[in-house]
Amino acid sequence: MRHFGHIAPEVRQRLFHRESCAFDADSPARLLSAALGATLYSPATRPRLADDIVKQTGRGVVSMVLCLEDSIGDEDVAAGEENLVRQFADLAAREDLEPPLLFIRVRTPEQIPDLVQRLGETVRLLSGFVFPKFTEERGIPFLEALAVAEHASGRRLFGMPVLETPELMYRESRVDALEGIARAVDKYRDRVLALRLGVTDFCSSYGLRRAPDMTAYDVQIVASVIADVVNMLGRADGTGFTVTGPVWEYFRVPERMFKPQLRNSPFLEGQAVELREKLIEHAMDGLLREISLDHANGLLGKTCIHPSHVPAVHALSVVSHEEYSDAADILRPERGGGGVLRSQYTNKMNEVKPHRAWAERTMLRAEVFGVANEDVSFVDLLAAGIPG
Repeated sequence: MRHFGHIAPEVRQRLFHRESCAFDADSPARLLSAALGATLYSPATRPRLADDIVKQTGRGVVSMVLCLEDSIGDEDVAAGEENLVRQFADLAAREDLEPPLLFIRVRTPEQIPDLVQRLGETVRLLSGFVFPKFTEERGIPFLEALAVAEHASGRRLFGMPVLETPELMYRESRVDALEGIARAVDKYRDRVLALRLGVTDFCSSYGLRRAPDMTAYDVQIVASVIADVVNMLGRADGTGFTVTGPVWEYFRVPERMFKPQLRNSPFLEGQAVELREKLIEHAMDGLLREISLDHANGLLGKTCIHPSHVPAVHALSVVSHEEYSDAADILRPERGGGGVLRSQYTNKMNEVKPHRAWAERTMLRAEVFGVANEDVSFVDLLAAGIPG
């Protein structure tokens, strides 16, 4: 699979200076963690889940979470587990199918080895599990169960902890909670693909819900948690993990309280004007702003609960030609001694040593999402990625 692989080759050639790389479930963990992109959640109880997975793969989705936790009622868990076994068998029977990276969000550690055993040989379609409400105390049993299931199946399986408990929200317990999480995930570093943020649960601790005109970063008490998670768990010194962006809850809004946040300038010609109006009508401008702020705050990828959000996440994850040019200059072997240089775009200073970690991270993103041509904006990428 590859990002934007669902777009016609001639369109990709027009859009990309460097296309995204191909990858699969057996690719290196460092590559997969960056390539998750828009991870689409779906209730495990959907009766035509296999068809849904195939459909969304054809629309550019490369990672999905099949949820047995908050998205379904307590009384539906057993039915959801049975449905997953049936749907994986359905997928496995389809010839020439390359499904996205598939993860199951469980409720308890005991579900992990049980589901792996029940899936049988179809476990080859599974990339791992998502652990809810992760803390050191709660999380270690999930990670131990993952190790047992991996050994039993003979297949590499990843875990993705969700950070969403009140201990992380409350100032007096946050540092201790983060230190505990750090200990837990470091012990199982090779099996932890990414850390996911449960911002909806964070808001719940204070009875809050952000409006469609506001990003998670406008809710200061939530923004402070994101900052501390990245500070302690997302460092670029080799100790950090990929931290993914929070879910965007809105599909469309009947009324707007504030002016749209999208600038006019990228949308001046032809199809772009119509696309801008469509995005604003569906309250997607807030989503685009939040994705940009995710990247600015050290997050990569995003939890999505609606397919319409996927093209936006992927379009804004593509590395611009300018970013690529700067990163390539900084990482030239002859720059190893440091120094300062003017960018090829002649609009900024590139300081080799302080910007090296950014350049390395940008190059990884370029590998998995591609590099846009010089005259291509995210609007062009977004328009190409939206299913017709």
